Amino acid sequence: MLNKNFGCVSHKLTMTKNFFIFTFIFSIFSWISIANGEDKFNLWISELRRDALAKGITEKTFDAALSGFKPNKRIIELDRNQPEFTITLDDYLSKRVTSTKIARAKELVIKHKDILEPISKHYSVQPRFIIALWGLETNFGMYLGKFHAPSALATLAFDGRRGEFFRKELFNALKIIDEGHISPNDMKSGWAGAIGQAQFMPSSFLSYAQDWDGDGKKDLWGNEKDVFASIAFYLKSADWKSDITWGRQVLLPEDKNFVKLVKNKKYLTLRKWEKLGVRNLDGSLLPERNLSARLITSETSKIAFLGYSNFDSILKWNRSIYFAASVGKLSDALR
Repeated sequence: MLNKNFGCVSHKLTMTKNFFIFTFIFSIFSWISIANGEDKFNLWISELRRDALAKGITEKTFDAALSGFKPNKRIIELDRNQPEFTITLDDYLSKRVTSTKIARAKELVIKHKDILEPISKHYSVQPRFIIALWGLETNFGMYLGKFHAPSALATLAFDGRRGEFFRKELFNALKIIDEGHISPNDMKSGWAGAIGQAQFMPSSFLSYAQDWDGDGKKDLWGNEKDVFASIAFYLKSADWKSDITWGRQVLLPEDKNFVKLVKNKKYLTLRKWEKLGVRNLDGSLLPERNLSARLITSETSKIAFLGYSNFDSILKWNRSIYFAASVGKLSDALR
């Protein structure tokens, strides 16, 4: 009996000893893994700094923007879990182009009339489209994002999924700071690094941001004049036509299938669309001006549009047909 108990005790001691050995070894490997991760990060940030300085970014700007930087796990989560559209075009439009947003847009297009008119004339872009994009991107400048743009871009650059793209955008953001348009701490953005009231990526900022009031800064965070001019210049650069609208909502005949025309983005004249049975919402014939247009709809949608060339200009801003249609619908409410 004594030997049996002794054997049990001995077995338990052996298991305990093995457990501590395993825990110790696991801890060593974990420490090595963490150390290697830290070494990888330190090497990466050192190379990033070197490359930034080689591109002309000042040490002052780099250090002010990224001093103490550590990757933000929340940004990685958001990047990994981007929601794909699970709602119809109809539902999307009803949620994005609300009566509240329309009412606010109407107020602001009047409030900013004196600013919008000269900008509209200079860039040949109708004011209602400037206000619509402003409203849909940041709720008329009310929401600019809660992330620190350099840190958000650095996180995505280090993560590596689209590292090269975000590395370039980070250097562009640092250049914007270097040029004096915004301080490092004030450069807020969405999780993907889109900045200002127009939500430009830094590369778009450098290409399209305007200093309308001539104060030496392209202030897309707090200056509506610069914001409106930048939106207008972007659309102008995307081949905007000021003598036409974006498109129009239409009725489709129930006895015809337009899937292939939609899928192939086929442009037809309004007269040809009429021959296929397409009509205005009230059942009348399409406009007399024989513009070219393509059909915009989805298999699950009851709503259909004919999009003119300006619709494709909006798609250069944001490649989602849902977003482009929402810009069109909100602008229509401001006609």
